[in-house]
Amino acid sequence: MTFATFPPEPSDWGASLRARLFEQRIVFVRGALDDEVAGRVAMELMTLDATGDSAVQLHIDCPSAELGAAMSVMDVIDTMGVNVTGVALGIVGGPAIGVLAACHHRVAMPNARFHLCEPEASFSGDATTIERWLEDRRRQWDRYCERLGRALAMPSEELDAVLSGGPYLGAEEAVALGLVHEVARAKGAISPLRPGFRA
Repeated sequence: MTFATFPPEPSDWGASLRARLFEQRIVFVRGALDDEVAGRVAMELMTLDATGDSAVQLHIDCPSAELGAAMSVMDVIDTMGVNVTGVALGIVGGPAIGVLAACHHRVAMPNARFHLCEPEASFSGDATTIERWLEDRRRQWDRYCERLGRALAMPSEELDAVLSGGPYLGAEEAVALGLVHEVARAKGAISPLRPGFRA
């Protein structure tokens, strides 16, 4: 007698898929990037860095992110001893753009979208505390912009103008801006850069 094998319960699918991807040296970031998600992503990246010499893929489908959380992941990528390929899926927005930009090689899926904007934030407290928080956040935002500017080879004044406009970009527009190097094509092929586009 044979028995049917049933798929895992929906509650187990996420962990099961992440484990399978992790075995292939793929880390997935999906949804809002907060401190908890950033901690998990950082641990997975550092583990892969310590356990192999081949490149890691970081798949990003992240419409929003907390600034501090994004910068912590960017720091990990910057200090890794193996190359990280960032793959943009769905929509990548806010400080998650910086996570993608920190990757050594950046690829966009054909229908990926990018939202370049400063994240919203709120804080409560007395006037002195709020003033200190604003100063700290401005310093953090300046460091973020400096790192993003290096990745895009873009002067800070030009980057400020782009971010203040809050544009949405498609994959080809992201290539033109220098945010991604290539657009993924069918069957895993990568298209060459079109004439006039800079990496």
